[in-house]
Amino acid sequence: MTMGSTSASSAPSVVTSSSVDKAGLVTTGPGFPTTGPWLSFYGNAAEMGSLDKVAQSFRIVNIDADPTDDGVGNFTDAQLQKLKNGGKNKVLSYLNVGACERYRTYWKKVPAGFVSCGANVVSQLGSYDGYPDEVWMDPSNADYQKLVVEHLAARLLARGVDGLYLDNLELLSHEPTEKNGPCTKSCRQGGLDLVRKLRERFPDALLVMQNGTSDVTRLGVTGGVRFATLLDGIAHEEVWEPKHDAAAEAELLAWKALGLGTKDGRPLWIAVEDYVGACNEHARAQAVFEKARAHGFAPCVTDDSGKQKVVCYWGL
Repeated sequence: MTMGSTSASSAPSVVTSSSVDKAGLVTTGPGFPTTGPWLSFYGNAAEMGSLDKVAQSFRIVNIDADPTDDGVGNFTDAQLQKLKNGGKNKVLSYLNVGACERYRTYWKKVPAGFVSCGANVVSQLGSYDGYPDEVWMDPSNADYQKLVVEHLAARLLARGVDGLYLDNLELLSHEPTEKNGPCTKSCRQGGLDLVRKLRERFPDALLVMQNGTSDVTRLGVTGGVRFATLLDGIAHEEVWEPKHDAAAEAELLAWKALGLGTKDGRPLWIAVEDYVGACNEHARAQAVFEKARAHGFAPCVTDDSGKQKVVCYWGL
């Protein structure tokens, strides 16, 4: 992928989707009133520690708010409200859209009218290499789209979170011959269409896409609308730590060069999430913060990908 024309110093004016897309207009959500500090944390309330401290320290908090069979999960509704800090903070919930985890209740159990991930064999694209509990899913499958939009996303937002943190859309950049999550042309388009359906169904929700930042999404079109205009933010893991990913950095800069903004005129939120192993790696964390901010990205630094069950208070 060639992105040599992108400059870290470029500062395009903010362009809202309403001035970009002339037909079939679908705007983004409200956007983020502030870029950070932000936190990504996938443990439960007890593992988080002081929710008051988190609420005072971070303006954007990404958690896993998926309810269990008893309707609670990692956080109660009251705890979610505490993290929102009277509306001062934006709380997002993780939602895996490119794959399905076998441990989720909806792998087997869904309301009438829906097809569970486990039962939807035709949409399963194979095991996720390195994550034995996950299976890649074809986002073009109608039953899977219905499950994600009308059940999974709906019940998360009904809990009071402000938006969704959409994971594993890097699937759309995979080739049809890829062993780890093959994706055909229809699979790619289905992924773009799925996010558009989320935006249409939940126009006031914040939508953030993690990792799938290639030109498949940056330049994609769905329903006559530029896919990029559907989002309030994008994020990418492991841009500088544990090692530098020059391609990921270039992709984020290419998105920044689009100059996109939300319907309220706020710029597209561009974030990075890097992993330094432990909360005592202050020098490595500081280096990430400095590099991210130099590009205008919002940094989050934590322990390790796939864990993220500690809160690091860097004071940076």
